Amino acid sequence: MHTSASLFAGLALVSSALGRVKYVGVAIPGFDFGCDIDGSCPINDIVNPPLPELGGGDGPAQMKHFVENDGFNVFRLPTSWQYIVNSVLGDLDENNFGYYDKLMQACLDTGAYCMIDLHNFARFDDGIIGQGGASNEVYADLWTQLAKRYVKDDRVIFGLMNEPHDLDINLWADSCQAAVTAIRKAGATKHMILLPGTNFASAETFVSSGSADALGAVSNLDGSKDGLYLDLHKYLDENNSGTFTECTTDNVEGFTNIATWLRKNKRKAMISESGASMSESCMEKFCTQNKFIADNDDVFEGFVAWGAGSFGFDYVLTLTPSGSPGDYTDNKLLKQCVIAPFLEDASEETSTSTSATKTKTKTKTKTEASSSHSETEEATSTNTAESTQRVFKEETTTASAPTATATEPPTSNAATSDDDSAGVRSSEAVAGSLLFAAMALLHTGLRFI
Repeated sequence: MHTSASLFAGLALVSSALGRVKYVGVAIPGFDFGCDIDGSCPINDIVNPPLPELGGGDGPAQMKHFVENDGFNVFRLPTSWQYIVNSVLGDLDENNFGYYDKLMQACLDTGAYCMIDLHNFARFDDGIIGQGGASNEVYADLWTQLAKRYVKDDRVIFGLMNEPHDLDINLWADSCQAAVTAIRKAGATKHMILLPGTNFASAETFVSSGSADALGAVSNLDGSKDGLYLDLHKYLDENNSGTFTECTTDNVEGFTNIATWLRKNKRKAMISESGASMSESCMEKFCTQNKFIADNDDVFEGFVAWGAGSFGFDYVLTLTPSGSPGDYTDNKLLKQCVIAPFLEDASEETSTSTSATKTKTKTKTKTEASSSHSETEEATSTNTAESTQRVFKEETTTASAPTATATEPPTSNAATSDDDSAGVRSSEAVAGSLLFAAMALLHTGLRFI
């Protein structure tokens, strides 16, 4: 039996109530293989769809595993524009798009949110969209077609483009506005839409490049910004490419800058791509980055790691689980730097958040249990529990009032008496316990439904 959509909806609501990152998952690439940053994406043998019947990775089985065993609730499904139109601008190709839709339906069957990722770098065969290449009208027509295909399921997220670069950001904002308008006019009024900036959507330069201001002006048909999220990427190697084994930054400064802008402007963002190798430097810095993102969940709505799908185990950023369908084992990078900060630590903090002064103890039970299944991983890495302890140390902190989000105005407790405060604390303790119990039940449902 497939996990029900209502179960995931409940999980998102509980996550929101607890102030946690709502969406956590991984990319399932393959349809995008061969795409270059000039927007040329050949659809020859280099494309490796993550469908076993087409010779690629078993994307459907991987997503089922990630949902049931890890608690993930979002997947990014990259494809090239060329693939879904069979290299001819215009209508979707029924054969090629049919294969992509098969992956989409497998994703939706898990109950998760499923992100369309057009992996073309704001180009089609070296022409920048709306800037000498495909016109905004052609681009908007593509999104009209996609929106109509998935108008009835608002778990489909529309990622307008992968990593635009070297373009006029204001003209690109016009192209994004055309796409948003087309999607909303097609009837997809509740679907999330992700707005990527220039410089490969870099979180570090999203403000300085003008991307935040330009894309922050993009709106829905009624002028509102509901459902429109800034789309952030960031790697940790020397040139932000994700191609080097060693990591040189933990990106905390870069994410701090965009977090400040988001709070000031009452907006939110999705980190839809970030990844690292399993080198010692990356294990430390990727974990640190993701802990920072998790701690700033008032402005960061979700995180999608790169990547699994058709990637082999020799790929520098691989998150492809080892084993076979029904018996997969995650690698140490996923366990320690994605599952731990976004899911395990969130649960740990929830269980202790009902007192004014709390001790946040980072446990490692799932990590230890998972690591015991992989003898190869144990032979090539330090002990998982020791590494987890190194990155997430026990610490005592004083709880502070939650930061107001874009949809929740700040509240004041200045006029609350001591007796009233005690009552509030008691109510919060009961509410916190109920919410934690709800999350535990939901997580159990994810594993056994």
